[in-house]
Amino acid sequence: MFYHVKDLQFNARVSAPDPRFANLLLQQFGGPNGELKAAMQYFVQAFGAKEPYPDKYDLLMDIATEEFSHLEIVGATIQMLLAGVNGKLKDAADEAEIMKIMGGKAAKENVIHEAMSNPHFLIESGGGPILTDSRGIPWSGTYVNANGDLTVDLRSNMGAESRAKIVYEYLMKFTDDPYVKESLRFLMTREIAHFQMFEAALQTIQPNFPPGVLQGDPRHSNTYFNMSNGTAVRGPWNEGVSPELGEVWRYIDDPIAHVAATNGLLNQEIEGTRRDEKSVQELNQALSKQRSKEVIAATPDGENQWSTYSSGDDPGADIDAPDRDPDQETGKTGRRSTPGESAKGKSTSKKGK
Repeated sequence: MFYHVKDLQFNARVSAPDPRFANLLLQQFGGPNGELKAAMQYFVQAFGAKEPYPDKYDLLMDIATEEFSHLEIVGATIQMLLAGVNGKLKDAADEAEIMKIMGGKAAKENVIHEAMSNPHFLIESGGGPILTDSRGIPWSGTYVNANGDLTVDLRSNMGAESRAKIVYEYLMKFTDDPYVKESLRFLMTREIAHFQMFEAALQTIQPNFPPGVLQGDPRHSNTYFNMSNGTAVRGPWNEGVSPELGEVWRYIDDPIAHVAATNGLLNQEIEGTRRDEKSVQELNQALSKQRSKEVIAATPDGENQWSTYSSGDDPGADIDAPDRDPDQETGKTGRRSTPGESAKGKSTSKKGK
């Protein structure tokens, strides 16, 4: 369950209303790289990790819950930036209060003109946040990436945090309000923190490259095709040793001739790597069994339930006294939790697992 603490995680403030920036800030409320997307992505990913990887479940739920807290900060900031504005903005064109908020008639008309790119925001939202991006495109579940494999999902999350970070960075260029910038800087910084958390969690899964289970064909995993004419550009992406597999890059300067000479690459030989087809298939088999065993061993046979309850539990007892499993704190994965067992921790929107 979620336990809502009415105080914001960060003390969001604004110096004055600014409807134009409120509209831009919708990008992080209902946009494809916003806080709701992040919260739902980590929330959905967590379910599959609950039994086989309880430490990752705890991580994903903790960060998802914090993202809901960030959604609340963004929504509160939008609401404050819209102070005095309501769905009858056009009809209130000559009202003194609205004119003052907009900075005069000319500024008000400019806001109305810009709002045409997202008319629902000022006409239908009633002067509050609406679940769209800054162009009025509704939030969609297609924004959520959850692929059922932590080596994939954690990388997706690192990408999500990177995109959210750069959006906040861009947003800060469009406001002069020091209080709003203060909130945006906090939210941007938390994206940096979350990126590192997901990166650290990924490193506890070994091997974790390539993502998923199956290894790549050793004939093609270190080949770079020069697919453009003009001056050839070389760098660590096509010369030297590859960063993950440690293979020597094979630079194909004339891809057309190479494809023809190798019968459409079917006859390409293995070069620059110690991997061969036999070792690849052996690793495929071993890793497949390992990952399957982890999930099967953690899944109870027959009757199952998500949580266990004690009638003597105080629902709010853990708010000021976190009680975490030390195994989950250190990222160990060898210990299986009993059904419903979880770590409890304080956050602005309190979760129960």
